[in-house]
Amino acid sequence: GGTSAASAAGTGHDLFCLVACPAGMFKAHQGTGVCTQCPPNSRSTSEAAAICTCRNGYYRSDFDPSEVACTSVPSGPRNVISIVNETSIILEWHPPRDTGGRDDVTYNIVCKKCRSDRRSCSRCDDNVEFVPRQLGLTGTRVFISNLWAHTPYTFDIQAVNGVSNKSPFPPHHASVNITTNQAAPSTVLIMHQVSATMRSITLSWPQPEQPNGIILDYEIRYYENEYNSSMAKSQTNTARIDGLRPGMVYVVQVRARTVAGYGKYSGKMCFQTLTDELREQLPLIAGSAAAGVVFIVSLVAISIVCKGSPGMKIYIDPFTYEDPNEAVREFAKEIDVSFVKIEEVIGAGEFGEVYKGRLKLPGKREIYVAIKTLKAGYSEKQRRDFLSEASIMGQFDHPNIIRLEGVVTKSRPVMIITEFMENGALDSFLRQNDGQFTVIQLVGMLRGIAAGMKYLAEMNYVHRDLAARNILVNSNLVCKVSDFGLSRYLQDDTSDPTYTSSLGGKIPVRWTAPEAIAYRKFTSASDVWSYGIVMWEVMSFGERPYWDMSNQDVINAIEQDYRLPPPMDCPAALHQLMLDCWQKDRNTRPRFAEIVNTLDKMIRNPASLKTVATITAVPSQPLLDRSIPDFTAFTSVEDWLSAIKMNQYRDSFLTAGFTSLQLVAQMTSEDLLRIGVTLAGHQKKILSSVQSMRVQMSQSPTAMA
Repeated sequence: GGTSAASAAGTGHDLFCLVACPAGMFKAHQGTGVCTQCPPNSRSTSEAAAICTCRNGYYRSDFDPSEVACTSVPSGPRNVISIVNETSIILEWHPPRDTGGRDDVTYNIVCKKCRSDRRSCSRCDDNVEFVPRQLGLTGTRVFISNLWAHTPYTFDIQAVNGVSNKSPFPPHHASVNITTNQAAPSTVLIMHQVSATMRSITLSWPQPEQPNGIILDYEIRYYENEYNSSMAKSQTNTARIDGLRPGMVYVVQVRARTVAGYGKYSGKMCFQTLTDELREQLPLIAGSAAAGVVFIVSLVAISIVCKGSPGMKIYIDPFTYEDPNEAVREFAKEIDVSFVKIEEVIGAGEFGEVYKGRLKLPGKREIYVAIKTLKAGYSEKQRRDFLSEASIMGQFDHPNIIRLEGVVTKSRPVMIITEFMENGALDSFLRQNDGQFTVIQLVGMLRGIAAGMKYLAEMNYVHRDLAARNILVNSNLVCKVSDFGLSRYLQDDTSDPTYTSSLGGKIPVRWTAPEAIAYRKFTSASDVWSYGIVMWEVMSFGERPYWDMSNQDVINAIEQDYRLPPPMDCPAALHQLMLDCWQKDRNTRPRFAEIVNTLDKMIRNPASLKTVATITAVPSQPLLDRSIPDFTAFTSVEDWLSAIKMNQYRDSFLTAGFTSLQLVAQMTSEDLLRIGVTLAGHQKKILSSVQSMRVQMSQSPTAMA
């Protein structure tokens, strides 16, 4: 017979040793010990299990022992309350109903900044502050500040616990949509001295980068000695301070006011009134053979008195230096190459490749940068020309001009490192987003470019040559749609060989004033002409100025007083401003300060932009207006799409069966949506062309049969 339990015991064997744990139970260690029931939410499907595996949707953290229950992720937070105060917000919420069976629930906040229609959102930038912190909150309250004014945001409050990282799914969250409201304006970054007398100083400054509303006025605080300061008010961004003492240095600060109150004062800047001596010397200087030199020396002397003053800053042409290295040392910071990480090629410049990369300076956060390189085998002249660009850019300090971060000259390749414009060239950015911006947003864009140009004009800087045109204007919108780099007239136009003038030197004709083409007369007034062309490009969403006319045709047409017609839906007031910029007599063109003021008025009074300019037929110039193509000239749908610059839809049209112009002429907005033309601007452009096609077909039914 069988062995009894007693005799088994007598042999010294333990019964528990001999029997494996059945399914549904486990024993963590071999040897003696009791089989244990699997903890909650886990199971063992075979005998002799050393651990019970978690059921689907349940997990153990790396620190949970095998005998504890498997747990799950928490449900989302509940009852979120948001309190908005200008540009900060308090979020409060209740803990999740289901903690997943754990007591280590914490919260993460995901911040997204959205477009006004909330159609698309992007992660908030690093400037947003979270108190006590953004990730791993143990409490159910957070204070968030440094948001943009008048901007929609979405906040996701995620609930996580010790096993959330084991789950393949994103954490459960509660979302809240808020829109920030009015806030005081941001700080004025810089002031410029326009002029000085013995008893007064005239100053100007750019509008704050974030006005956060209409600026009502500015308050100027000034003093010789901090304990006895005076105040002045100005309705505009210029002010003349009177009643000062001759030859004295004054410290000046300015702040802006909206209905939300005053912003913070700007940093302290120094400016000096003229002395009697300087005034007596001026007539002598004017009659002297070295007048220019002596006068510049006297200006330098004044600015040295108040070291570091941005007042009285005048642009110095780096080509006046005998040694180009000296200009670079003076105006550009040398960067150690170990702080630079090159990531990808984004283009080719005149001197070598252009890269996107990252710059991490000690004590500063890492930023994206554009890196221009000088290719191997360069001549001394090429190196000088290349570095002169840095010597030019390094003199500028303005939010609407691309910032020079520094140069690498002590290792190869030689590099120029600038702020990175994530949206690339303005013209291609506009073409990609055709019809996606409102008129006010476009005017904001133009104001940003004009503010940069005004600053350059105040510094006596003019775009004289190709190196200079690489100074990129960053249009940093009033309405903050985005940041971009170049306005296209500031770079070589690669699709059209630049015109070589009779006086030598290359000129991008479509953007250049007639006197600059004919006589190489480059002034701030010729820059105003170029700016008028950029206005036209912006309002037409990146259309090519003068379409497919040759350079010589453009020169001849301008000579015969032809001017570009208004782009589609362009307000009459804006087209008039363009025409003012294109006056033949350069002295009658507006100055950049007037252009900025005009655009500011339009932004404050949007009703002034309601009247749309109409194209008036000018009998002598019907051939020059290429805005409505002649449909009889097209033989295929492809030709027509090319002419209206909608090539990207070629395959969509043909696949959907729109293979002839007769069929295209019957198209409706529903047809466009069906074949995938979803951008409002593109729909409008195609439909208005289809409408013109119908009109031409009805007038000449045989022409397109």
